Amino acid sequence: MYTDLGVFTADTAIAEDLHRLFNELTGSARPPQADFRRLLVAPTNMLDRFLALIAREADHARRGEGRGARIRAKLNGLADATIIRALYRASQAGVAVELVVRGTCMLRPGVPGLSERIRVVSLLGRFLEHGRIYHFANAGEPEYYIGSADWRPRNLRRRVEVITPVRDPAARARLDGILERELADATAWTLESDGSYSRRADPPASAPPRRTGSATKTPATRI
Repeated sequence: MYTDLGVFTADTAIAEDLHRLFNELTGSARPPQADFRRLLVAPTNMLDRFLALIAREADHARRGEGRGARIRAKLNGLADATIIRALYRASQAGVAVELVVRGTCMLRPGVPGLSERIRVVSLLGRFLEHGRIYHFANAGEPEYYIGSADWRPRNLRRRVEVITPVRDPAARARLDGILERELADATAWTLESDGSYSRRADPPASAPPRRTGSATKTPATRI
């Protein structure tokens, strides 16, 4: 069994980006080189765009004025050193960073002076999840993204991957609900600052069975 997220859109700019991307993929052996307006495409512009979005939240936090700087993400792996350093800088600037990272996470949350405002939880259910959600509060003008890429070097630097913005209010509300439910899930595992994981609570008797052996987590490595 397998779960994912998708979106149907008539957004002309996104359609034109996809047209450019598929022209590159079918007409050349080179990585995509087109200038994408809406899509975040690896290995072309995705890493730089994500870094800019994280830096923008840090800038909002430094300005204060009740901007509510916040980053939330749901993904399967976090291992890219450049992204991790950017998240540390955002935390130090005052950004609240809340992450649902199903598998490998090489970021250390809750380290004084480094990542005090970062929280990481892991949910291991009965289905293999592929959905990625990225949310940036952007001082009251939030942006939501979904797509195929984790924050790992292979996704950002060595593969063709695509992340798309989600603009429809109903779709955004659904993504927001997924993030809030998973961040508040009482059965989630919490990543501690020493790299270990602790269980928030035992799953209720009515909960579906967990995958055998899934509770064993790889210790995080500070970058």
